[in-house]
Amino acid sequence: MVGLAIVATLAGCSVGTLQPEAPVATAPSSAPPARELGPLTGSLNHPKSRWVPVPWSELPGFEDDALHEGWSAMIANCARPNAAFAPLCREVRQLALAETEEQRQWLRERLQPYRVESPTGPVEGKLTSYYEPVFEASRRPTAQHTVPLYQAPAGLVARRPWFTRQEIDTLPQAQAALRGREIAWLADPIDVLMLHIQGSGRLRITEADGSQRTVRVAFSATNEQPYRSVQQWLQSQGATKVSLWPDDTKQWVAQNPQRLSQLLWSNPRYVFFREEPLADIDAATGPVGAQGVPLTAGRSIAVDRDSIPYGTPVWLASPGPALPLARLVVAQDTGSAIVGAVRADFFAGTGAEAGRLAARVNQPLRLWVLWPR
Repeated sequence: MVGLAIVATLAGCSVGTLQPEAPVATAPSSAPPARELGPLTGSLNHPKSRWVPVPWSELPGFEDDALHEGWSAMIANCARPNAAFAPLCREVRQLALAETEEQRQWLRERLQPYRVESPTGPVEGKLTSYYEPVFEASRRPTAQHTVPLYQAPAGLVARRPWFTRQEIDTLPQAQAALRGREIAWLADPIDVLMLHIQGSGRLRITEADGSQRTVRVAFSATNEQPYRSVQQWLQSQGATKVSLWPDDTKQWVAQNPQRLSQLLWSNPRYVFFREEPLADIDAATGPVGAQGVPLTAGRSIAVDRDSIPYGTPVWLASPGPALPLARLVVAQDTGSAIVGAVRADFFAGTGAEAGRLAARVNQPLRLWVLWPR
C-alpha cells in the first residue's frame, strides 16, 4: 500500500481503553430470532465521519457473501479487539466452524449496520488496494544487488522530520547515520520504492555463506516527510501509461534512465524496516497491520482511524471495474494516503498475482460499519 505509515497502536474513534474479553450470558444458538432493524438510534459522529443507522437490507450482497471466508479476519481481530467488540469475541470463536447462514444470523442479531458518510454528506468514496511483495535480495552488496533496505537509524524521533529521500541519497551526514543499518540489498531501486510504498514485504535472501531463506521485512518507522504519489508525478511529466504499478514505472525508467533519481525523489517519504523470521505458521498470513494482528488476504482493509476504529467489522461494496466487491471485511490497518470518511485500501495478499490485482484497483466505494448493539 502506499508507503504505509503504520502505527502499531490500537486507537478508536469512540472505543476507549481496551478491556479483557468478557464472558457472555447468552450463547449464539439461544439468541432471539433474527429481525429487521427496529427503531433507529441517532447517527454517531466521529472526527472524520458520520455513521447513520440503516436496515440490513441496505447492504448490497449481504445474503450472498461466503462469510466463512471472512471469519478468519474476525477471529484475528479478537487477538486485539477494540473495547466495544471485545465482549463478543467468545461468540465469534464459537462460530469459527459454523455454517455460513448461522454466521449471517449472528451478525444480524448482535451487530447494527451504520452507513459511513462524510460529515458533509457524500456517501461514496474511493477504494484502492495493496499487497505484500516478494523480492530476491542479498545479505551483502554485490555487483547486482546495490540498493540497500534500511533499519531505522539511531536517534530517529517520532513525529520529527528527518532527511528527505533526496537528502538520504545525497547528503554525507544522512548516509553516515544509516551506515551499518542495512538489512539487505536489492537489485532494483523501484523494488525498494515498492517496499516503501506497500510498507512490508518478503525477501528471499542469499546469506553470506550462500544459503537462502525467506524473511519478512515489516514497517518500523518513517522519516516523517510527506508522501507523494510517484504515479501522479509521472502523469505530470507527460507519461501516458502508468496504470500498472510497478511494471509501467519500470518501463518508463528503462526509457528515461537519466531521470531515475528525479522519479525516486518525487516522493520525499522514506520507510525503515525491521526483519522478522517467517515461520511456517506465518507464511500463510499477511503482515501485521496497525491493529497489531496479521492481515487476512481479501478480508482486511486499511482505513482512516479517525473515521473507523481498528478492529471494526465493515461491509464493503464497490462496483469495480477492476474488482467488483460486496463482502465482510475488518478494519485492521492504516496508511499515510488513506484519509477520509469513505476511504479504504483492500489487502489483496502476497506475491506477484496479488500485486497485479492491487495495481488495477482504483474505484468507487461505499462502507457500512457493523457495530455491537
